Amino acid sequence: MNRVTHSSRKVALVVGANGVIGSNLIDHLSTLPNWEIIGLSRRGGVSTDRVTYVSVDLFQRDQIDQALQSFPTITHIFYAAYQDRPTWAELVEPNLNMLIHIVESVETISPTLQHVSLMQGYKVYGAHLGAFKTPARESDASPMPPEFNMAQQNYLMQQQQGKSWTWSALRPSVVCGFAVGNPMNLAMVIAIYATISKELQLPLRFPGKRGAYHSILEMTDAGLLAKATVWAATTPACANQAFNINNGDLFRWEELWPTIATYFEMETAPPLSMSLDTMMKDKEALWNDIVTKYGLTAYTYADVSSWAFGDFVFSWDYDFFADGSKARRFGFHEYVDTEKMFIAIFEDFRKRNIIA
Repeated sequence: MNRVTHSSRKVALVVGANGVIGSNLIDHLSTLPNWEIIGLSRRGGVSTDRVTYVSVDLFQRDQIDQALQSFPTITHIFYAAYQDRPTWAELVEPNLNMLIHIVESVETISPTLQHVSLMQGYKVYGAHLGAFKTPARESDASPMPPEFNMAQQNYLMQQQQGKSWTWSALRPSVVCGFAVGNPMNLAMVIAIYATISKELQLPLRFPGKRGAYHSILEMTDAGLLAKATVWAATTPACANQAFNINNGDLFRWEELWPTIATYFEMETAPPLSMSLDTMMKDKEALWNDIVTKYGLTAYTYADVSSWAFGDFVFSWDYDFFADGSKARRFGFHEYVDTEKMFIAIFEDFRKRNIIA
């Protein structure tokens, strides 16, 4: 890996390097001249002259210690790892323990640590429980625990006391970008659902709750989030602060869905509520036929399936958005047009030969 020798050299440890958030963050950091990048994940990756990938089990503290011994000058932890569990309560222990292992290992190995960036979401406002106050603001009260995002933030706040490093918490809406093998990838859900529907000569029906078709939502572009994450981690005024990060516009599926259908050259039909996780279980053979028929990249059906997450997002028959003005007041002014974002992601999928 190329070594940057001037005094502004920063060493980023990106934890959860292969997810939508982590991979796009690495892409952004790779465009910046003064960063060395370490990508940490279970799957690892192919290292380049800018990024060193390391494969570890985040539940094994000894593995982490051993892996990070080679990186004694880490300055920034960007934590975007996530372990799914069947219930909200069960999410706390594994996700908190992974963060603890990383922070305490880096504290021991790297005295140069300056900042810990924590990726959160609107669960801190109770969005996973049902209708919540909108627009949500960073100063809003937390929901009744257990809730892993706030458990992680509370740990950082306690661990940081008396230390020279600082923390920040980024709170995106649904994050959209490229990644495969990811359990929370809405753009991929829509693209694969549309591809299969089209192959079956069906219109593109909105599969969620009828009320969700009319609710107000927002999204967060993964590239925008990457820029915001680095901004918050390197701007002194952002120390020990949480920020909602979203595209800056609002939409309803009833307005956006026909545009998506037009992109895929499909007709629409009235919404028909159904569980994608149930209805798409038997479509693996069909997907494999599509891959062969159109000469697509041979990702497995599991790699491109996020049906349970699609069901979750499409079930929101209540408004789902937060106030992003705090980030703007602190100096972050990037924004993304959500409609253009989806089209750009679908185009990227086509360039990568994931969809026809």
